[in-house]
Formats: sequence, structure tokens, C-alpha cells
Amino acid sequence: MPNAEPLATSIAGVPLRNPVLLAAGTCGTLDEMGDVLPLSGIGGLVTKSITAQPREGTLTWRVVECDVGMLNAIGLANVGIEGFVEHYGPRVAGVPTTVVASVAGFSIEDYVRVAGSLGEIAGVKAVELNVSCPNVQGGTEFGVDPRSLAELVRQVRSALPRTPLWVKLPPIAVGMPSIIDVAKAAIDPASALGTTHGPGAAPSPTAGPANRPGADALCLCNTVPAMAIDVESRHPRLANVTGGLSGPAVHPIAVRLVHLVYQQIALSTSTPLVGIGGVTKWEAAAEFVLAGASAVQMGTSLMADPRSPLRVIRGLEKWVKRQGVAGIGELVGAVKV
Repeated sequence: MPNAEPLATSIAGVPLRNPVLLAAGTCGTLDEMGDVLPLSGIGGLVTKSITAQPREGTLTWRVVECDVGMLNAIGLANVGIEGFVEHYGPRVAGVPTTVVASVAGFSIEDYVRVAGSLGEIAGVKAVELNVSCPNVQGGTEFGVDPRSLAELVRQVRSALPRTPLWVKLPPIAVGMPSIIDVAKAAIDPASALGTTHGPGAAPSPTAGPANRPGADALCLCNTVPAMAIDVESRHPRLANVTGGLSGPAVHPIAVRLVHLVYQQIALSTSTPLVGIGGVTKWEAAAEFVLAGASAVQMGTSLMADPRSPLRVIRGLEKWVKRQGVAGIGELVGAVKV
């Protein structure tokens, strides 16, 4: 019998009606995109990254278009955790799609406080740990240091005993530590901290709802640090000087990173991956799936066409049927290499 819901999937126990989510910081603080896009038709959305204190963000210009995508340096502008809990928290349960709450910070204490508060909000199905924002001072510190990341994940994990934890990593394409090093640190903090339990040992007392000591899922990847210059004025086009590059230009980089992490650690540890970067059409989403992602996030595309996720979803459904499989899950990691 044909699968009535060929795009249905799940990430670490969080069910999604389809694998297309709206990325953090691109759809408003919570559900503002619902004014132009039927949220009931998408797999889920990720809230704006919330910090311990309110932030005004960087000066204008904070977003500029470039030939190969978009540069942004928003600077984590948000209402802060108290403002989010008071003004947005009561509305989360009524959002007609899966809600993942994003948290950012500048210290372990900040992350733990915000993540713990977000995890207590009714309707928040998972918390995404943003350790890779390139647009603020110290925004990538945790994402490029395996030991720092491991300690952060360990402590945040203890603050989320009932809520799945997703970790959003930076696009480490070359150099050391590698993307595999930081992925391993996020999945198994004890190994990076040198306190790995022996075979058959009891699970960590801080393990999450899926009995994991670290991340329940990994999101790959955040934007790539980049810069643009106005050649007439000779000034940077962004007030912040540099920002994060997103859009089609970064997609092949992100596909490779998803493939590497899937093959080298995610597959053996049954860790779901979420592909992020340059999904503007269904083929890009399908590439992420074949590389090893169980879901994708869309961001830059929303700026040009807020309804683009609907086209991607329709394209994916037709693709799954053409591939002759019962559901999209059968195509995760199915690239022929």
C-alpha cells in the first residue's frame, strides 16, 4: 500500500509532517511568517536565536544582497529570554507546526539559563543550540573548540532533561579541528573531555530524553564568514564590516559537510542530521537528503519568496514517488559513491 505521507519524518523523536523547516532568524521571532505562508503546510520552524539579555543587534546595513547569495550581520537582535517567555511563550503551543527554539549566548551560564527556560515552554519540541553565529564577538568560540563545545553541551544537556537538543555547527571546511572533531564533541561530550565511560557503563545522569549524553541531532551548517565592499565609497557594505554568507553559493560546501559527518559519525551513532545552506529549490533539499540529512532548513530563500518552501515540499514529494520508495526516510544517505 502506498505511503499516504511520503515526506513524514522525525528528528530525534520529534515528528515532522515533512522535512522542510524555516531556519532561525529568517522567519521572525516565532510565527510572523504565518502572515504570508501557511505554517500548517511546513515541517516546522526554528525561532530567532534567544539570548539571556535583549539585544538591539548591529547597525544598518545588516543585510545586503550579493551575486552569489546574501550577507547578513544581524548581531543576534532579539527580545531576550524574559521577553520571549512573557510575550511569545504563551503562543508557542498554538503555532500550527513543530516549533524548535534557538538559543545563543556568550557564556555557558547564559546558554544553560536560556535553554532551560525555553525547554519549559509548552509547545517547544526541541532546542537548537546556536554555537556558530559569525556576526558577534565570540559567536563561534564554542563551535570551533571541541573541549569548549563538549563542556557547553554537557551542561546544557543537564538543563534539558525532557527536551531534545539539536546543535547547530559552523561550516568548518578545512583545517583543525575538523567538522568531525566538533561533531563528535557535540554527540559525546565525555569523549572530548577525556571522561568516556567504558563499555556497558550506565548512561550519564544528565542524558536527555533519548538517553543520550550529548546532542540528539546536529544541524549543518551556519553561515560562512564573508565580506563585501562598495568599490565607489570604499566602505564595507555591512556596518559590521563582515557577516555571514548564505544562499546557493554555500550549498555544495554544506552538502559535503553533511556527507562527511553522516558517513564518519552520524550513521554509526544514529544521530539525525539537518542540512542547512542554499536550499532554494527541491533539488538542493534532495541533495541534502541523499548526503545524509533527515530534514533541511530554509532561510535565505524566504527573503526572496516567503512561499518557496511550499514549492520545495511539492518537488520533494514528486521526487520520492519517482524514486519508487515508500517514504523519504529510505533516501537518507542513499547517495551512490
